[in-house]
Amino acid sequence: MSPPVRAVTSDAALPRHADVVVIGGGISGVAAAWELARRGSSVALLEKGVIGGEQSSRNWGWCRQQNRDERELPLAILAMSIWDTLAAETGEDAGFRRSGLIYTSSSEADLAAWEAWGRMARGYGVDSRMISGAEAAALLPHHAQRWAGGVHSPTDGRAEPALAVPVMAEAARRAGASLHQGCAARGIEFSAGRVTGVVTEAGRIGCDAVLVAGGAWAGMLLRRHGVPFLQAAIQSTSFATRPGPQLLTGGHSMPDLTLRPRMDGGYTVGLSGFGKLHIAPMGLLQARPFWPTFLQRRAKLSLALNGNFFTGPDSLQRWRADRPSPFERVRVLDPAPDAALLRRGLAELAKAYPGLADLRIAHAWGGMVDCTPDAIPVIGPVRSRPGLFISAGHTGHGFGVGPAAGRLAAELIRGDAPSVDPRPFRYERMIDGTDLGSMGMM
Repeated sequence: MSPPVRAVTSDAALPRHADVVVIGGGISGVAAAWELARRGSSVALLEKGVIGGEQSSRNWGWCRQQNRDERELPLAILAMSIWDTLAAETGEDAGFRRSGLIYTSSSEADLAAWEAWGRMARGYGVDSRMISGAEAAALLPHHAQRWAGGVHSPTDGRAEPALAVPVMAEAARRAGASLHQGCAARGIEFSAGRVTGVVTEAGRIGCDAVLVAGGAWAGMLLRRHGVPFLQAAIQSTSFATRPGPQLLTGGHSMPDLTLRPRMDGGYTVGLSGFGKLHIAPMGLLQARPFWPTFLQRRAKLSLALNGNFFTGPDSLQRWRADRPSPFERVRVLDPAPDAALLRRGLAELAKAYPGLADLRIAHAWGGMVDCTPDAIPVIGPVRSRPGLFISAGHTGHGFGVGPAAGRLAAELIRGDAPSVDPRPFRYERMIDGTDLGSMGMM
């Protein structure tokens, strides 16, 4: 079941030409379109389904610096500063609050990793504090379980995914971008190796640059044009509860469960680390670089073989630009939530917070998280194809860092000075033999 997302109105007709075409109406694409438009570039944003309809509305809504990989931390810090000003710049409340995040665990390995991370992060000015079990109990007075300790990041926070992306999309339109939903990009046109346009199901748009920000579908579009992209999709399951007692103000992460309050009085609940790996052709072909990460996450992964083998984002499909594409056949990727995980989530919620034991699920959903082997996104140009840029592979971090990913992509497309060092996010690491290893801090 799709989570409810605030509707955005599409523009009536495609422009004949735009400086930049953004493919993908998730947060990284929408934020890039907004940044490009307010910097003076003409922008057309294409979304095969509805803006914010896939993973950008299916995440937990966490906006955090805590436990980010050091390579990604400057991007997360920049994102928090953009979240701070979002309401003032758009005139709308997308639910962003610096309400704090608390992680708790009784694993000595977890506590040691968090302590080491905090020493590193303090060099970037991040407020991250180790807490004892007694301090965790004091910060979470309604929590029934006891932990050896944890970490508290008081300046991290949360926002509402179903509101934030539409709010940014409307801001992009006011800045001059055109928005086109139900309009799939079938292919990118090149002349002498350089981007010259995009063919959509509604016609052609000439352009000087394209940003592929298609989430789990980005690899399929890029492969059509001979651009390999290491990407795997993991299905997550989450749910929102009905309104209930307000027992915490910020987010709480436990080894198997996360939750955070919602603006509607309920809670968003996630199953930490649990997911379903859909067996698919590209997953098999790209198994080697993902193997270390698979072994790291194997305990909480289940395997599935279903129709996604033939129609999902990791399938092998071919199409012509003058014929319907796979993106038109799957307008919104809407996997069913895992019923066993929903039962587990409710049981864990009741055990952790007895005061919430009577809460029922308001709506539940599955989402497809697009991952890279090192859990770091690609944000930047494809050097061999002038005018082609990527912002994808955000590995479950995309919502929180999305505003900054959009800014960095816009700066690189325009040739402006980048706000953060773009080198960790370079595309070429996927093809030049760089040892990607396994995922770092999540």
